[in-house]
Amino acid sequence: MIELRHITKTFADRQVLAGISATFQGGQTSLIIGRSGSGKTVLMKCIVGLLTPTSGHVLYDGRDFLAMDKHERARLRREVGMIFQSAALFDSMSVMDNVMFPLDMFSAMTLRDRQRRARQCLDRVNLSEAGHKRPSELSGGMQKRAAIARAIALDPKYLFCDEPNSGLDPKTSLVIDELLHGITHEYNMTTIINTHDMNSVMGIGENIIFIYEGQKEWQGVSADIMGSTNKRLTDFIFASDLLKEMRQALTEK
Repeated sequence: MIELRHITKTFADRQVLAGISATFQGGQTSLIIGRSGSGKTVLMKCIVGLLTPTSGHVLYDGRDFLAMDKHERARLRREVGMIFQSAALFDSMSVMDNVMFPLDMFSAMTLRDRQRRARQCLDRVNLSEAGHKRPSELSGGMQKRAAIARAIALDPKYLFCDEPNSGLDPKTSLVIDELLHGITHEYNMTTIINTHDMNSVMGIGENIIFIYEGQKEWQGVSADIMGSTNKRLTDFIFASDLLKEMRQALTEK
């Protein structure tokens, strides 16, 4: 579980986050959504330690991340997996070596055990036959799956995903969503996904935080969205005329 308590972030004289509090439970896919510039990316960076909040607390299973020294933070980061928008695989390495990279850096496993673990992770994302290939030889969806395999190699407690469906077609995005959702439940991870993808919101949104101009405007689950009376949320979710018509039709039934 990750708990945020009154997180604020100010750059110079501009406040980007204004007292955000939220809880992200283990075994759930939690989504942070909001318009560009709303503060959701800054919020995620504050959670993972890439930015330091101006005030507030970030608790990892009760451990205050901001109160930790550098050695304690380094140990905690070994419990964290990250999936970046661009997949961020090393082009000079094979897919197998990419997945092994965090194991080589942070585990005390033997080479044989590291290889076995990497194969298990590739098999989990249905890439068992692609270990010898370079990232440039993979499709965009396969690269994202390889990034997921690398992110779970150290069996993390916490998984952070920044726009994991960026650049993917709807069918491939669904595969990635189902994979992240399944892995989260299988390993009981605390998964936080920063996304613009409304299919993800409606499909795997077990806990959704909507950020508006640096504040937590709404929190709920995907099933609550259709009946929400929060105009800012519905304007964001149902931005297109087609989606507005679909929502109207559903609410009139």
